Amino acid sequence: MLASGSPRRARLLQKLGLSFEVIVSEVDEALLPGELGAKAALRLARAKAAAVAPRTSLPVLAADTVVLLDGEVLGKPVDAQDARRMLGQLQGRRHEVVTGVCLTQAGREAAAIERTSVAFGALSDRQIEWYVATGEPMDKAGAYHVDGLGALLLTGVFGSPSNVAGLPVELLYRLAHELGLNWGWPPR
Repeated sequence: MLASGSPRRARLLQKLGLSFEVIVSEVDEALLPGELGAKAALRLARAKAAAVAPRTSLPVLAADTVVLLDGEVLGKPVDAQDARRMLGQLQGRRHEVVTGVCLTQAGREAAAIERTSVAFGALSDRQIEWYVATGEPMDKAGAYHVDGLGALLLTGVFGSPSNVAGLPVELLYRLAHELGLNWGWPPR
């Protein structure tokens, strides 16, 4: 069971050969006062899994991804101006993508976070305007998509590429093994 409406997470699970249903958790994703990004990502992943787990006997996978720049969480842009602001902040710099992942089964839980560093190239105002005009940044944390046109703006991904897309698959592999789930993947 995938406790997320993210099409990117669903695509990654399909590529891994998993069949699943989606139940969106409806958990409020607002940060708590003073909450740090990594702790928020893990808290939200756990909350999403806990909200969906009572509705199924199947394993539940939940995740939450945040983009951090100098410790500040860059969420999804509220409008085109906000997307321009975020891209302007990210251009020419490195930032961190942190995903909290929680997997539950029969009252047991395995959860952890994955961190990946991402480098943006220097961007001109024209490049930022072009990218915002594509509409791609509008529903993405940090206002970009690593598996789309946003890849044109990046100079490096250091760590898990699938983490930047919203689901670190190697971490999922470890957590599934920890819970003893047999999804047809090789033993660790």
